Amino acid sequence: MKKLGIQSLFIIGIMGIVACGGDKKTTTSTSKPKTTASTSDGKADAGNRKGKLVYKQYCVICHGADGKLAVSNATDLSTSTATMEDRINQITNGKGLMTPYKDILSQEQIKSVAEYLDELRK
Repeated sequence: MKKLGIQSLFIIGIMGIVACGGDKKTTTSTSKPKTTASTSDGKADAGNRKGKLVYKQYCVICHGADGKLAVSNATDLSTSTATMEDRINQITNGKGLMTPYKDILSQEQIKSVAEYLDELRK
């Protein structure tokens, strides 16, 4: 296993800060994730699978896999009481240090992530 030097750790930390709260000028990734997914019976799962894939690519670094990580003062999504409308608005326009995703994700992706957040509260 390769050990990381101090420079590597510093770069990883900066990348995390940018992903969690950088402005649009410092956001480096604008590619949209591939969200084709299917359930065990072969049918496309419209919401939660797509939302989970997008969440894992864009949100997990600050909110964590279970929604409880809270890096850079990110909300604990496992206890959030935000309405669907509020969640869509926050993902779209950002809030506090959170990057707005309106120019990064499609409306369908934003909605699917907002729907997926219900899974983190179960």
